[in-house]
Amino acid sequence: MFDFLPEWVKIFFMSMIPWLESRYVIPYAVLFMRWKWWMVFPVAVAGNMVPVPFVLIFLGEAERFLSKFRFWRDVMDKVFFYTRRRADRRIKRYKHLGLLFFVAVPLPFTGAWTGTLVAYLFDLKLTKSLITISIGVLIAALTMTIVTLTLGNIFGLTFT
Repeated sequence: MFDFLPEWVKIFFMSMIPWLESRYVIPYAVLFMRWKWWMVFPVAVAGNMVPVPFVLIFLGEAERFLSKFRFWRDVMDKVFFYTRRRADRRIKRYKHLGLLFFVAVPLPFTGAWTGTLVAYLFDLKLTKSLITISIGVLIAALTMTIVTLTLGNIFGLTFT
């Protein structure tokens, strides 16, 4: 469908997709697109981080606007409830350190997008949240890169 786009553009934009992000795009690009890890890493991390400041800044306005519509209000209520329930104890106790671990651990429903939502829901400071989420994204991307390369070597895959 998007065959006309250069691969780096695909990697960059795929990394912006919530819950996919750089943590899963890096293994995909290394294993299936045959990119070298050191080439895909900065492209994927940059793509992952582009939406974060905008979401941090404008999520409140978007929530206020969308809450006027019942469908979106119901969706936000469910997502916000689920996110608060998952992060409540850690964030209330550890604040930004909890946010860091929430973003850095490469599990489903964690990452920059969810971390941004957590920062918003718990009213964490914007600049400190941006730095914390950036560090978390780097840690998650590095973790997945190491896991991909290690498992690739164990199973005899070559990464040329």
